[in-house]
Amino acid sequence: MKSTNLDIYGHAPIPWSRALDQLNAWESGPGKSTFLSTTRPDGRPHVAGVGAFWLVERFYFTSGAKTLKSRNLAANPHCTIALTLPDMDLVVDGVAQRVTDEETLQRVARIANEGGWPATVKDGSLTAEFSAPSAGPPPWDLYEVEPKVAVGVAYKEPYGAMRWRFDE
Repeated sequence: MKSTNLDIYGHAPIPWSRALDQLNAWESGPGKSTFLSTTRPDGRPHVAGVGAFWLVERFYFTSGAKTLKSRNLAANPHCTIALTLPDMDLVVDGVAQRVTDEETLQRVARIANEGGWPATVKDGSLTAEFSAPSAGPPPWDLYEVEPKVAVGVAYKEPYGAMRWRFDE
């Protein structure tokens, strides 16, 4: 991993472990918005709120196959996830890949159930009686995003701003 201190006020570098500890304790849900940014085929950006999970150092989110975000990811899987952690804002760039393996689907379904979303696995996707109104009808594809680059800006002490590159 390569780290770059982006802070212009002399604050010490923020270790990735600070963000990672918060991600490992983080739960998506009401009042904890997570945003996914994709690129339309004509190059225009598209941002949508998503329910996301952090598991084994990757983000997971669901999307209906016919939604704009899914169509965008089919054309260009590069994406960005942005969220607020307890003491920093975090923006993570990565490449989304559709997940179809049963073990990961079942693990994410268990976590979703623990959080109050009664998801089940069916035919390589997740399904439930309800989801976000913008998700489209079930089933919902599960996507995995492995961080490639992240930028964190701390809004509580110790302050700072940092970029972490994971592919170097």
